[in-house]
Amino acid sequence: MSSLTLIGTHHAVSELLEYRPDSWDVVRFKGLFDRLDRRNVDLAHEMLSLRSTGEVVSRAEMGGRQEPDEASLPKYLVAEIDDLVVNPMWLIGGGIGVSRRSGAVSPDYRVFRSRGALLPRFVHHLLRSQPYLDQYRLYTRAQTTFDRRVQQPDLDNLPLPVPPLEEQRVIADYLDRETARIDTLIEEQQRLIEMLRDRRAAVISHAVLDATSVRTQLRRVVDVIDCAHVTAEFVDDDHRYPVASIRECQGATVDLSGCNYTTAEFFDHLRDSGRAPRPGDLLFIRNVSVGLVSVVAPDLPEFAVGQETVLLRRSTDIDPSFLRYALIGAEVRHAIESAMIGSTFRRINVSAIRALPVPSPSLDKQRRIAVQLDERTAKIDTLIEETERFIELSRKRRSALITAAVTGQIDVREAG
Repeated sequence: MSSLTLIGTHHAVSELLEYRPDSWDVVRFKGLFDRLDRRNVDLAHEMLSLRSTGEVVSRAEMGGRQEPDEASLPKYLVAEIDDLVVNPMWLIGGGIGVSRRSGAVSPDYRVFRSRGALLPRFVHHLLRSQPYLDQYRLYTRAQTTFDRRVQQPDLDNLPLPVPPLEEQRVIADYLDRETARIDTLIEEQQRLIEMLRDRRAAVISHAVLDATSVRTQLRRVVDVIDCAHVTAEFVDDDHRYPVASIRECQGATVDLSGCNYTTAEFFDHLRDSGRAPRPGDLLFIRNVSVGLVSVVAPDLPEFAVGQETVLLRRSTDIDPSFLRYALIGAEVRHAIESAMIGSTFRRINVSAIRALPVPSPSLDKQRRIAVQLDERTAKIDTLIEETERFIELSRKRRSALITAAVTGQIDVREAG
């Protein structure tokens, strides 16, 4: 480490900086950047926003964002091309990046300009590298909206490596080129996943539509138990009382492996109020991820149902797996889309859920169709899982490559 006296705790980056190349200096953030305070007083600038990917984009591209109050528009901060834009409340999630366009950003953001010792493209890769994302997390007090804010004194004292300018340029060129290749590969794999999901949906819809021409309302085959909004009381201790909500209903069956836990008293309260699922019940998500459906398997421990969920309990002879396939098929999905309300917060009322059209073939036919779909979708699901693992490995390689380059662990001049 240079003779620079560092102020504060910098565990996530200090070791990497210690083993930087001899020709690289280390300088605190406040010695490299000026904080800007130019305001959008003439209202002449395009409204911009900062994505967690580090891209500064037009607010119109974000979609669904609430428009700012007109009285606040003159307070917006002007950012020019190559300025560093920081969202201090979401630094831990990637809310930092160098802008490639001019405009005005939220007054809750911060805007900085390099004094010239660091090139903007190098800065973008450096301050978004994993060690620095980890460092921002160390600066926060908690994960609530205000406690996760990175305070300016911490950012001011953040130590940064400063390679010679020409070396920064070479590193930035190398990372722009290599990350673009990886990003293209990831995008191709993501398109493949979408194609596989479309194929899976078509297989399910075809089988369900061919089951029978007879349709009935969902309320005629199941009791729809409304698990209305409830203020959660989650705890993290040895007393394990599991609660299932949206996160636990991503697959064919309810998965409690990552669920939240509550107190014994609140657990009893939930179950006494009807949120006590039994094997063969289905959980239907009615808010946010509308239409997710999972079956309660017989091997699950006793658990309670949280908010945003409707519990479907069979009142007739209907196979739960077949019913789940019917509910995620195209016909019901279209009915759900038509019944949803709200603009930014999409949801479906319980009355509309009760009225959803579902096929009602014989029980034997339901079971045969469910078994066939289990077999056919399992193959597609395996391909999706393999592709998702490939994407995750690619992202890890991308992150490791950036870290190695911006901290001098690899000489990119030799890497080509």
